[in-house]
Amino acid sequence: MYLLALLVWVPVALAGVPHVSREDEPSYPAATNGQPFPWNKMRLPLTVSPLHYHLLIHPNLTSLDFSGSVKIQVEVHEETNTIVLHSKDLNITKAALLGSAEGKGQVLKVLEYPAYQQIALVSDSMVLKKGGMYDIELEFVAKLSESFLGFYKSTYRTREGEERVLASTQFEPTSARAAFPCFDEPAFKANFSIRVRRESRHISISNMPKLRTLTLPDGLFEDQFDITVKMSTYLVAFIVCDFLSISKNTGHGIKISVYAVPEKKDQAEFALDAAVKLLDFYDDYFDIPYPLPKQDLAAIPDFQSGAMENWGLTTYRETSLLFDPEKSSASNKLGITMIIAHELAHQWFGNLVTMQWWNDLWLKEGFAKFMEFVSVNITHPELQVEDYFLGKCFEAMEVDSLSSSHPVSTPVENPAQIQEMYDDVSYEKGACILHMLREFLTPEEFKSGIVQYLKQYSYQSTVNTHLWESLTSKHRSVDELDIKTMMDTWTLQEGFPLITVAIKGRQVRLSQERYVKGEDASRTFGFLWHVPLTYVTSNSATVHRFLLKTKTDVLYLPEEADWVNFNVDMSGYYIVHYEGSGWDDLIALLKHNHTTLSSNDRASLINNAFQLVSVGKLPLDKALDLSLYLSRETEIMPVMQGFGELIPLYKLMEKRDMEELENQMKGYIVHLFRELIDRQAWTDDGTVSQRMLRSYLLVFACVRGHPTCVSTATQLFNKWKESDGTMSLPTDVSLAVFVVGARTEEGWDFLFEKYRESLYTSLKSRIKSALSSSPLAHKLKWMMEQSLEGSVMKTQDLPYVITSVSSNPKGYEHAWDFLRTNWHSLVKKFDLGSHSIANMVTGVTGQYSTREMLEEIRGFFSTLTAETGAELRCIQQALEKVEENIRWMDKNLPLLQDWLNKNHQRDSQFKHSEL
Repeated sequence: MYLLALLVWVPVALAGVPHVSREDEPSYPAATNGQPFPWNKMRLPLTVSPLHYHLLIHPNLTSLDFSGSVKIQVEVHEETNTIVLHSKDLNITKAALLGSAEGKGQVLKVLEYPAYQQIALVSDSMVLKKGGMYDIELEFVAKLSESFLGFYKSTYRTREGEERVLASTQFEPTSARAAFPCFDEPAFKANFSIRVRRESRHISISNMPKLRTLTLPDGLFEDQFDITVKMSTYLVAFIVCDFLSISKNTGHGIKISVYAVPEKKDQAEFALDAAVKLLDFYDDYFDIPYPLPKQDLAAIPDFQSGAMENWGLTTYRETSLLFDPEKSSASNKLGITMIIAHELAHQWFGNLVTMQWWNDLWLKEGFAKFMEFVSVNITHPELQVEDYFLGKCFEAMEVDSLSSSHPVSTPVENPAQIQEMYDDVSYEKGACILHMLREFLTPEEFKSGIVQYLKQYSYQSTVNTHLWESLTSKHRSVDELDIKTMMDTWTLQEGFPLITVAIKGRQVRLSQERYVKGEDASRTFGFLWHVPLTYVTSNSATVHRFLLKTKTDVLYLPEEADWVNFNVDMSGYYIVHYEGSGWDDLIALLKHNHTTLSSNDRASLINNAFQLVSVGKLPLDKALDLSLYLSRETEIMPVMQGFGELIPLYKLMEKRDMEELENQMKGYIVHLFRELIDRQAWTDDGTVSQRMLRSYLLVFACVRGHPTCVSTATQLFNKWKESDGTMSLPTDVSLAVFVVGARTEEGWDFLFEKYRESLYTSLKSRIKSALSSSPLAHKLKWMMEQSLEGSVMKTQDLPYVITSVSSNPKGYEHAWDFLRTNWHSLVKKFDLGSHSIANMVTGVTGQYSTREMLEEIRGFFSTLTAETGAELRCIQQALEKVEENIRWMDKNLPLLQDWLNKNHQRDSQFKHSEL
């Protein structure tokens, strides 16, 4: 994500010694007390570094505050009288310094600079000597956070309706400083000895096993935990709660426990079994034993992201961990397994070996995303994860094709910029370029390279280059492959290449350029990638390889072919355009014998064709001609990619009052997939991919008003309602049933009552989706308001609710109004720069395509200040997307109308569909 060359961070002269400067140009900012603050950079000085934290935390779950103390052993690298570290919203009540020889403590002056979330501890009478070891002692009090970061309050309701409170942590990336004063940067690794005080009705858990519990006066207990391994502050975790757990040992003897609220403990078994399998897999794959004696997985009732990899205590949203065989769907099973795989991969990638700074966040997030697929493919082959990987690459390309994209490795400094790194570029693009490199080097070479990387840098911090060096040393090919030079082209520049292929006989002319949407042609200049091309031809299924390192090149086929297909199985992070008859040849192949190509290749062709329409390389009618073959498609990825390209076309029309053309487009899509829809049984039979496809197809058909679907769903909903929700519905079809039920006031209210009562997180999620799809506008507004308020519907789900309502033709205007009206509350709750804020901004605005709305959107965001989000990347992405939509509609609407008139006459039965 960040240009490494720009990130070289030279330690400045020691803190506490001001630089000489002109009087009208003060070097140092003012602390809160008006005195000069002795440091003027966002990054901490390297004057001292922490070795060991002795941390005591005591939350009060009645008054919703906490007190604590921390003794930090530091090593001094430059003589100084000042120590600068992080603290956010903490009231420091005591600060003292203990020297190894001095004995008694000396009171330190505390200066605060909240703009950088820093404090300076200043000694007026003592200089800390270079090479010396000292202890800093700090005491502090604070409120439990009302957001989802730091040490925060979470609540849940029992079956009887009693509200219970717990306190949990979420420190990544920069919120450990909100729980205790610390050197809150990933490279400042240290050991932690943690103690937690609590009441008898609660337990506490932390990164390490509990050593002992002391009984204190006033009915309090103090749990003391073993010393952690050397690790970054963002991985520290502690929870005070009344959870119950189930446990099991791995084959390597590690104790795995899953914690949940007492009434949901019976939903923990699937996650426990998955975690045991996956931790054993990683232990063997990485050839490095998991270094802790235990691994806890805790389901937290209030949680902003999906999960968090705290070392030894991974935390999860309840929907990301809890599973019930009777109530959870195939997609729940897949999702939970993948998330656990992601967090456990982090125990090596991220925890054991950590990026030096957040500019290289992808070194852990891209790897963890990639390892999800590698691990689950082996541990849970029945989940067929290989079906879904290329979808991740398409998601990344969606944002990476905009001018506002950023390199995988990008300079960042402040907390909001760091938060923004948690996006599809760091995760999905990171995973896709790793997959591309693995396929290029061979899986065996790739594996031995990353194992060497992990072994060489255990308990240390790394940059991009360290990874490329490890992979190069394991590359056994005779050719001199420069992996660093090759991969720098993928990590140090934004975007991805469009490869143009021109075939004449055996000769294949190749050229590359940056694929970028928008009218600014200068955004394509100066980009060059080392592209590992793969291709197959009509003559042979053998995969041929070619490394394109220049702007243009030529390769020769072994013999002439009827067709050539590049980027086999979408293993490369690039898209392909075929000049001359290339596209016609492939369209003819799909029409006559589509299974000649793999399902991934078919999905890739669908994606590439429509992406090429967006940049004027391919006419829309050619892409639509290609889509005609989908009437015979049955595999999940090409079908889903077809929906993914075609549905947005009528979504753009919904917001333009173009009912006639909109209904014609909707009718075409239903017609295209009608046979596949009508073949779906209303059961839970089949493979995971078949079940997930069935769920999607039936929801789509019911929303579109397909008569047989609506009729069956209505009958099932009425029976389910008559049984007061006790009748067992097949989980994979239940969402379609709920969607139809939510169309009426009575059905909506009944569904909401079942939502409120249920303890099953996956069932609640499906009901919530159905409620937000309703055509009842007043209910949609009420849902958003209730989600913000947080007592009936969880605020953690608000980003999902808002974006769901925004894709509802009866709700999109209300979603935009709600976002504007509540912007300041949302930024406060979800944090500036967070993925949640970005999803809401791009989700609510993404399907507008008029100049009037572009000006309205631009007008609102132009009223913000830097503190309230004016500089967020997601705002630029949103504006770019609307501009792209306007261009697309201006150019392609007449073509779309003509093509539909020729290929699909509107079917009247869909004209009155509500949704």
